[in-house]
Amino acid sequence: MTIFNPYKKTALATVAISLLAACFSPATMSANAVNLTAEPQFWWAGMHNSQLQILVYGQGIRDQKVTLTNANNIKLVSVEQTDSQNHLFINLDLAQASPQTIKLNFTQANGQTSQIDYQIKPRDTGSSDRQGFSNKDVIYLITPDRFVNGDTSNDNHPDMLETVDRANDGGRHGGDIMGIRKALPYLQDLGVTQLWINPLLENNQQHYSYHGYSTTNFYKIDPRFGSNEEYKALVDEAKNYGIGIIKDVIVNHFGSGHQWMADFPSSTWVNGQQAWQQNPKDILFTTHRRTTVQDPYTSNIDTKEFAQGWFTDTMPDMNQVDPLMATYLIQNSIWWIEYAGLSGIREDTYSYANKTFLTHWSKAIMDEYPNFNIVGEEWTSNPITVSYWQAGKQNNDGYVSYTPSMMDFPLYETLISSLTEKEKMGSGLINLYEMLANDVVYADPTQLVLFEGNHDTNRLYSLLNEDLALYKMAMAYVLTSNRIPQIFYGTEVLMTSPTKDRNDGAVRADFPGGWPNDQVNVFNQQGVTKRQKQALAFTKSLLNFRKTSTAITEGALTHYVPKDGVYVQFRQSDNQQLMVIYNKNDQPKELDLNRFKQSLANGTNINTKAVDVITSAEYQLKDTLNLKQKGVLILNISQ
Repeated sequence: MTIFNPYKKTALATVAISLLAACFSPATMSANAVNLTAEPQFWWAGMHNSQLQILVYGQGIRDQKVTLTNANNIKLVSVEQTDSQNHLFINLDLAQASPQTIKLNFTQANGQTSQIDYQIKPRDTGSSDRQGFSNKDVIYLITPDRFVNGDTSNDNHPDMLETVDRANDGGRHGGDIMGIRKALPYLQDLGVTQLWINPLLENNQQHYSYHGYSTTNFYKIDPRFGSNEEYKALVDEAKNYGIGIIKDVIVNHFGSGHQWMADFPSSTWVNGQQAWQQNPKDILFTTHRRTTVQDPYTSNIDTKEFAQGWFTDTMPDMNQVDPLMATYLIQNSIWWIEYAGLSGIREDTYSYANKTFLTHWSKAIMDEYPNFNIVGEEWTSNPITVSYWQAGKQNNDGYVSYTPSMMDFPLYETLISSLTEKEKMGSGLINLYEMLANDVVYADPTQLVLFEGNHDTNRLYSLLNEDLALYKMAMAYVLTSNRIPQIFYGTEVLMTSPTKDRNDGAVRADFPGGWPNDQVNVFNQQGVTKRQKQALAFTKSLLNFRKTSTAITEGALTHYVPKDGVYVQFRQSDNQQLMVIYNKNDQPKELDLNRFKQSLANGTNINTKAVDVITSAEYQLKDTLNLKQKGVLILNISQ
């Protein structure tokens, strides 16, 4: 998410658990019985953390007595009350629990009782050992409302405020989970192995809800995208195509349409809550000064104004210092991983949440799933700022993170500028070289996610002045880097956008062929231009080569200072060597290979064969290499 979008949202909802009449005595069936909802709506036996906190909502429930029946080896540890008359927090110990259904009983002062049948489920075999996304993967980012409309019957929903208006670039267009499922064969053929999908949770807002970052129900998929069951089916089906699913998670803010804003679970649920309740216009907005949380010289007021401020009046800022809110968010992330079978989390606006909470949140997830992966969004061009949040970093203030990965915004921004700048002493490819040399500040730079663009950045092809050679250089850099690569939907077919300022509607335009009667259809190649086909073929070839390239997925990297508009990198594993040559010269260029003896021949005479990964053309590498045109050359060198 970006700090510039005034309406970006997320969703949070409670899951209603109906009261079963067959379980009630005649007194329980009284009109005074309380209708209850619980979050999470079920849990699992055998989790690493055996403690479970259930948030229960019901009118006047605060002072009711809570008991447990039909519970085998499950302990009711405590019931926590807040100043809310309509919420209770029930703490259970499941350390000895086996799968079962228990009864939570709520008794009023007059003896009337309501119940919740609460299920403790068995875990899937090997759930805790699941493998998260890694350097072997390529992540494909999808904005689901704009990708493929696979089910037109859910375009609008009677309970949802905003309806489809495809003519409005800030409105809902109708893409959905079924559309992603239908596109799985295309995605497998393209060569991607992970899907990062912008948030799918309910966003029941008046307008600008399509992007998903204003949650109004944290436990419910937005019905205009599908259902919880359809989301789980997507994950299961994607696995059959060799594709994992990464969930976009937001722990900083939610949508103003959430029911909490009418009935807060506690008096400290939201930052600035009391002031807002007295006057909805009295809001402290975040300063977006993200370095205040790691600045050794910062003032308390500056840190507070950043961390406790709202994004906009439609995005209340969650108070993770409240232990009940913190537990709610941690359990919600784990619930979706376990329920849906996820292989990763992308955490939005990472540094905006309370940083102590982020430590607990990331540790809880990684303790539960030791091989899992989380990538955080810290949008800055400063690698020192990004490195602060990565697991393993030894920070001077002692701050500890358990989040393995971060988005590599510094390298992304430098990649774009270095390809479009003129080659001078202090500009062009030299800046890309030097930014990569800043890897010394990271605990593990190979775990960073490098991207060519995302839903908040203008389109790659446009930023590179619609220069196909530069486009191929950028894609090659991302896909052969010592990083985890991510590409944005439609980049493979040269989707475009304006390049000045923010252009969210154009950036997140509909994928060609995702709607019936689209004049351009990538899936069947109807109306696709020659250049689009060239870009698609290049990307597909490189993605599928990458799947079996140990040099890319696990090899070491050596690079050479750019000279005369040429930048050379080598990727080397035990059984493979790649030479990647980035050439910005419009005219033919003779490359002196003797400079690269360290990599090519261990200091001896050079005489080796190589094959172009994309075209299969063969080269004999001796003293010089003739670079005939601008672009990238990826050579697989014989061992």
